[in-house]
Parts: sequence; structure tokens; C-alpha cells
Amino acid sequence: MRAPPEPVQVVKGRRDAALERLVGGVPFIAFLGLRFDRRGDELTSVLPFRDELIGNPILPALHGGATAGFLEATAIVELAWTAMWEEMEAGRIGPDAPLRLPKTIDFTVDYLRSGLPRDAYARARVNRSGRRYASVHVEAWQDNRARLFAQATGHFLMPEAAQ
Repeated sequence: MRAPPEPVQVVKGRRDAALERLVGGVPFIAFLGLRFDRRGDELTSVLPFRDELIGNPILPALHGGATAGFLEATAIVELAWTAMWEEMEAGRIGPDAPLRLPKTIDFTVDYLRSGLPRDAYARARVNRSGRRYASVHVEAWQDNRARLFAQATGHFLMPEAAQ
């Protein structure tokens, strides 16, 4: 006889704790002030606006480095979360398993328009994830998801699988 399924709140709490631990393991995420909104297995990254993120005060526009860091951090967290999610759902690891973050091989950003002085949002999509290599695409918007202000593609070296 199989054990009854866990209550939804227990599963949700475990997943939220694992995501919080993953995000807390990357100091640059705290430096940028990024937050991650999780709905099921989908993550949306939020870059809350701060005056320090402005690169050109005349326009004003978000600094390109802040935008690139936002996109890259979103890609890394999405990639690590996707791998972690699959392992957790299969019962192979718990939420307190050692963090295994991918390493950036290359990351290309397309600046489509100036980032305005307001909150920004991003979602990453894992195009390919194998044992050694992964490819991720990220899109960032502010007021309208159909009107991107930046997008990026990154290639990552995957960490060794847990034994």
C-alpha cells in the first residue's frame, strides 16, 4: 500500500525553502536585490528599481551591467532550479542538498531599448540541458511582457551530478 500524498502546503513549503536557499547562495543576487516569484515550476525574476541601477541619468536608463547581471542571474537560477526541481520531485534529493550551480561559458545580451526607471521582470527558458552543457534564453520586460527591453542567450557548464 502506498503512503498518502503529502499535503500541498508541506510540498509548497519545501519547494519555497529550496528556492530561498538557492537564491541565498548567490551573493550577487542579494547585491542586485533580485526576488524570484515561483508559480508551480515557473520562475519570474524581479529586479526592483533603485536609483543606484541608473547608468545614464540624463535619459534616465538602467545601466547595461545591471541589466546583464539581472539576465545572467535569472538564467543561472532557472537552470539550477530546473535541475533541483527534477531531483526533488523524483525524491533523489531534499531541499537541503548541497547547492550545485552551473558556470557561465558565454553570455550574449541584446539590448532592445532603454530600461526605464521602474521594476523589471525576466523569465528564462532552458533550451537544452545535458549532463555537461546547457543553453538558456532569457527575456526581460517592464510594463508589457510583449515589449522586451533586453534578451540574452547563455551557455553553461553543468556541475557534476550528486552521487
